[in-house]
Amino acid sequence: MKLVVVTAGLTQPSSTRLLADRLAEAVARRVEVEVRVAELRDLAVDIANAFVTGFPNTRLREVVEAVTAADGLIAVTPIFSGSYSGLFKSFFDVLDNTALTGKPVLIAATGGTARHSLALEHALRPLFAYLRAVVVPTAVYAAAEDWGGGQDAFTDGLGERIGRAAQELADLLLHRAPSAQEPVEEVVPFEQQLAALRRTD
Repeated sequence: MKLVVVTAGLTQPSSTRLLADRLAEAVARRVEVEVRVAELRDLAVDIANAFVTGFPNTRLREVVEAVTAADGLIAVTPIFSGSYSGLFKSFFDVLDNTALTGKPVLIAATGGTARHSLALEHALRPLFAYLRAVVVPTAVYAAAEDWGGGQDAFTDGLGERIGRAAQELADLLLHRAPSAQEPVEEVVPFEQQLAALRRTD
């Protein structure tokens, strides 16, 4: 299965990318996935050009296609002015509005203070609901104080949220994956069904 991680951190190193990596690692411990990370910072000019021209260039198109084809998605943004970043929103504006239909998504965000954690519920969750994605119940927010032991360690509370969200995404991925034992139901065109009915009259 393919898992794409979209991260909109602007700095380097980035706590947003760090959280994205921790989430991807936690999911990969629970289900076998091939992980691809999309750093939106590297695509900022490409995204802006796509708005102006109406067409994504090759590099952006590859990322858009990867997100569309993925079995699951992790989307992480820094919180600016109480909401997701403009770069984050711009990327999802480039996608076709059916690209995420039915796709399992784990949403997460970072910020300087825990006071902005509700942005996940009033901004990110509605965005992905509009795109008809299936968002896991647990959203993960990491404030500056959550990185208690520096960039390689985090508080127990953040670790627990990461684990719970990762398990929810893994469960959705496993539930969504088609079973090899399940027979594929043949779809009979309506015209054939109608012709069969006429023959029995």
